Amino acid sequence: MITLDQVTKVYRVGGEEVRALDGASLHIAQGEFVAIIGPSGSGKSTLMNIVGCLDTADSGIYELDGQRIERYSEDELARIRNRKIGFIFQNFNLLSRMTAEENVELPLVYQRLSVRARRQRVAEMLNLVELSDRKGHKPTELSGGQQQRVAIARALATKPSLLLADEPTGNLDSRTGKEIMALFHRLHAEGNTIVVITHDQSVADQAPRRIRILDGRVQEVA
Repeated sequence: MITLDQVTKVYRVGGEEVRALDGASLHIAQGEFVAIIGPSGSGKSTLMNIVGCLDTADSGIYELDGQRIERYSEDELARIRNRKIGFIFQNFNLLSRMTAEENVELPLVYQRLSVRARRQRVAEMLNLVELSDRKGHKPTELSGGQQQRVAIARALATKPSLLLADEPTGNLDSRTGKEIMALFHRLHAEGNTIVVITHDQSVADQAPRRIRILDGRVQEVA
């Protein structure tokens, strides 16, 4: 599903060249559950942005589902992000004025699904994350764990081929973090492809496969 071949990304910071990714190569098959672990500044965020089609590499090849990403326009990349990738962020990124139900529905509006189809999908996703009874609540009325569950439901609503989670337990207490990881394991068992970006070794250890990134270089963890 994901293939990176000698991908490089260079930034200019204060007149100096910073190689955020330095010839990174990686392959993730459909249905895998992979943790990518590394300290702050290791290149994790850059790698996530490229895999998630939020940024493009300076050199090298990135293929998603066998398609070369660098050949697409910005509009085409936006469609890929909306249809193929479900994003889960550390800060949840929920809209505060919307209910849980409305937050989950939002990406489906962009897909121009009918109202009936949207409502059915939203109900299905909220039931999946066990939050049907909180569908009318706004983010401020939900705990951190519940907000992350809403974010997961929103990410899954478009039925993406890839679930990409950036520090998904970073703002949660340890017990709630374990509950979110348990949910990821259940989603993986149902066939979802999951990539978790983390600096937390205890989170990474829960994934069947672990990849370490340091100084922009990628290394498989035995």
